[in-house]
Amino acid sequence: MKHAMTPSKLNRRDFLKTTSLTGLALAAPSLNVLGANDDLRLAVIGLGGKGGQHVERFSQAPGVRVTALGEPDPKRLAAHADKLKQRGTTAFTATDPRLVLEREDVDAVVIATPNHWHALLTVWALRAGKDVYVEKPISHSVGEGARMVEETQRAGRIVQSGTQYRSCPGLRGAAAWLREGHIGKPLWAHIVWFEHRPPIGKCAPFIPTDLDYDLWCGPAPLEPLTRPKLHYDWHWFWSTGDGDLGNSGIHAFDACRMFIPGAVFPRRLIGLGGRFTYDDAAETPNTQFTLMEYPQLPIVLENRNLSMEKDAVVMDRFRGVQEGFVLQYEGGYFAGFRLGGAVFDNTGKEIRRFRGDNGEGHQANFLKALRSRKTSDLNAPIHEGHVSSAVCHLGNLSYRLGRPGDAQACQAKLGDRSPVAEGFPRLVKSLEGIGVDLAKTPFSLGPWLELDTQTGDILGTEGGDAGQLEQARRLARGTHRAPYAFPA
Repeated sequence: MKHAMTPSKLNRRDFLKTTSLTGLALAAPSLNVLGANDDLRLAVIGLGGKGGQHVERFSQAPGVRVTALGEPDPKRLAAHADKLKQRGTTAFTATDPRLVLEREDVDAVVIATPNHWHALLTVWALRAGKDVYVEKPISHSVGEGARMVEETQRAGRIVQSGTQYRSCPGLRGAAAWLREGHIGKPLWAHIVWFEHRPPIGKCAPFIPTDLDYDLWCGPAPLEPLTRPKLHYDWHWFWSTGDGDLGNSGIHAFDACRMFIPGAVFPRRLIGLGGRFTYDDAAETPNTQFTLMEYPQLPIVLENRNLSMEKDAVVMDRFRGVQEGFVLQYEGGYFAGFRLGGAVFDNTGKEIRRFRGDNGEGHQANFLKALRSRKTSDLNAPIHEGHVSSAVCHLGNLSYRLGRPGDAQACQAKLGDRSPVAEGFPRLVKSLEGIGVDLAKTPFSLGPWLELDTQTGDILGTEGGDAGQLEQARRLARGTHRAPYAFPA
């Protein structure tokens, strides 16, 4: 394998065994416990929109130095290095992330790459003795996330999930107040993410030549692109992304879980959806409906990327929420998300408002835990990020195992309890309103997956089909292209 850079001392700490990554086995060096006046030295790997935000935020935090940047796209890498130089900071740069992870002047790593790199980079970083902030979804498969939790526990490091709304004071305050029982017990939740996303186009297969594409693919298959744009649109392909369920829906789902004591994995789950009206290269659905049956209550997570009108962008809302969640209780409901939210009685009268800040303090929360060395200081520890990511992966997994089903077949499989009773007919109506004929272009209707409520392991699939169960478990484990397999 050809790398963009070759370090003169790459084997200095046995970081690599030749060029094979399967032999990676680092003994984590002991880092000094940082005092209140010591600089934290951070690296950011992945310099797209989110990674660029992290560079800006962390480089301006008191007592923090961004000492290294990693990004396979040399243009992005140079642009962010220049921005730091303008502020008087010279950072080490590399297109190969391994050259960042082997550095002694890096205490912690912020990972904001495409999803398919998250788990492997986290494991490498932990074995190199680094603390980690990893963007959502923290993994690209259920098995990856479980491994990340194990590696974190083994390494004894600080690892924060990039589900930043766990740091929103409005959401944290509302969750605490509602757990006190002011409006009774929760009955059901309906999470909505109605964000318009246009088609991404398609093109003849090609290999990008302006970066090391083999390295960009990493654990994913080395396949030609069939879309015009490399960056960001990787979200809509199963080999590198997780659709809008794993990209955006995970945020509101993770925040909703804070309100429900003991909500780990559902006892069973089903997913359905489709990619309607668009003729483009993308693989993931632009309309998706995931039903999770928790021991405590049912939760629906509904993603829609299509406008409700053909000639204008008009997105639906549920009880005033376009991107967020509604959690129904016995005596009222909570509605909100990014900027907190409000509690209403069952007539819709506001009882109490909790003002939030978009999770602006999430990076600061990570820095606090780095200094204290207490995992308990983290608002979004890796195990919580794993659960929320894994449930989204399972929703996608059910969808991917699906067979064609019209609206009636889907309704029969979902049942008619709240929140399905109102939510699914609204979804069908929105599609029919823009001319989708669900008899001719049906949903992909997945099977029910029976789950272990503590581990998320798939115990069975609907109907007891052994072949389908093995396929489900294979997708849950995930695959990695050599030489980018997880180290033993």
